[in-house]
Amino acid sequence: MDKLARRLHDDADKIEAVVSPELELRIQASLQSISPQAEQSRAPSSRPVSMWWASSITGVAAVVAMIAIVNSRQPEPDLNTEPRTAAPALSFVGWNAQTADLTLPLQQEYENLQADLKKAERALKEDIGL
Repeated sequence: MDKLARRLHDDADKIEAVVSPELELRIQASLQSISPQAEQSRAPSSRPVSMWWASSITGVAAVVAMIAIVNSRQPEPDLNTEPRTAAPALSFVGWNAQTADLTLPLQQEYENLQADLKKAERALKEDIGL
């Protein structure tokens, strides 16, 4: 790392740049205009405890007022607990569920399932009228 730093320093010394008087004046003006500002001593503003109490009481009063307004505008709940309409009658569907017995080879079972699906599709299309 020392070699690199020394080499960069030597290369920087070899640079010959001509700065015009106008540029020199602009650089000096910009450097002089940037000066650290004096620190302004800011004392934290301390508010009296009574101000804290006043704001807390105002907040609590506002919350109580909002709760009272919201509760006064709500209608009374309906006390009738009976259902308004009767539940619709559901027809019983007779499912004929059977467990699958894989006694044939899987390819044959797959073909049988496809045939069953095609039959169900045809029956459905006939029922719909397509």
